[in-house]
Amino acid sequence: MVAALKLPPRRMTVAEFLEWDPEDGSGAIWQLRDGEPEMMAPATDRHGSIQGELAHLLINSLAERGSRCRVVIDPGVIPRVRSDRNMLVPDIGVTCDPPSDKRALPNPVALIEILSPSNEAETRANLWAYASIPSVTEIVVVLTSRIAAEVLRRGSDGARPEQPEPVGPDGEPRLDSIGFAAPLGAAYRTSGLI
Repeated sequence: MVAALKLPPRRMTVAEFLEWDPEDGSGAIWQLRDGEPEMMAPATDRHGSIQGELAHLLINSLAERGSRCRVVIDPGVIPRVRSDRNMLVPDIGVTCDPPSDKRALPNPVALIEILSPSNEAETRANLWAYASIPSVTEIVVVLTSRIAAEVLRRGSDGARPEQPEPVGPDGEPRLDSIGFAAPLGAAYRTSGLI
C-alpha cells in the first residue's frame, strides 16, 4: 500500500516543526521558512557530487589535524532572526561542539551551500538568515554551473563584508574558523565540470 502525502499545517513554530512527522515515507528533507514547512527537492547529480567531495575534503582535513570539529551533511540550523519560525537546512555545516541527539546543529562555525540555478533565490535568502547565527564565522556558496565559489567571512570586528570574497577555478577557499584550505577544483573532481 502506498502512503498518502500528509500535507503540513499552514503555519508552525520551530517546536511544532520538530514534533511534526510528515508520515510520507519518502525520506524527504524539510525545512521551516517563516513558519511554513518546505519540502526540499532532491539534489541533482552534480550538486550531490560537489557536496560529497567537499564533505570528504573537510572531514579529511579535520581528521589529519586531530580537530574536535566535525562535518554534518544537511544539518538543521536555527537563525537568530525569527528563531521561533525558521529552521533551515544548508548542504554542509561544521561545528566544534560535541555530538548531540538534537535536530538542530549546535553552534555551527561554518555553513556551505551548493548553489543550483533552479534554487538561487531561496539559497541566497538563506544566506542572510545564516549570517544572523552568532557562532557562524564563514558562509561559503559553491556554484554548480561553473567552478567558482563565494566566501562571506565575518571580520575581526564581527561585521560581515558588503561583498563576498570570490574564489575562481584556481583559487583556494579558506575556512579560518577550522584552519581549512583546499584547491577549489578538488570539490569538482566528480562533477563533470573538470
